[in-house]
Amino acid sequence: MTIGPIVVMGVSGSGKSTVGTELAVRLGVPFADADDLHPASNVAKMAAGVPLDDTDRMPWLDLVGAWLARNPRGVISCSALRRRYRNQLRAHAPSTFFVHLAGDREVIAHRQSARTGHFMPASLLDSQFASLEPLEPDEPGVVVDVGLPAEQIVDDVVRRVLR
Repeated sequence: MTIGPIVVMGVSGSGKSTVGTELAVRLGVPFADADDLHPASNVAKMAAGVPLDDTDRMPWLDLVGAWLARNPRGVISCSALRRRYRNQLRAHAPSTFFVHLAGDREVIAHRQSARTGHFMPASLLDSQFASLEPLEPDEPGVVVDVGLPAEQIVDDVVRRVLR
């Protein structure tokens, strides 16, 4: 099965960067973290505990979409919480495939509390879950349980996607 670029998506703390990095290494393709594409104003807003709104997100999603278009075999970690955000990414790279890291709020909150040095405070987790629109059946992608270790998640994705 040949797929286009891959977006590893989910709420903050779901393991997008870890899984995305490992998946890119396994596939031998470029990796990027969409958090690195946020303008300073978005980072400052989130660091202050204020959720982004669509006015903040749309220019950032265009940067993420441009990366996908330039890296048709790449992997990027990006929250992509709403269908309209995923549609915006697909407008840049129509063959984009999504790996949704889904899990229980308590599991993700525990992971989030254990990480250090990230600008996204744990206080925004509820807003992330409130915004989340899971992948719909007509969207190209798979849903994976975040309760597994990252290596097993990557094994599962590779098995399910590249069969």
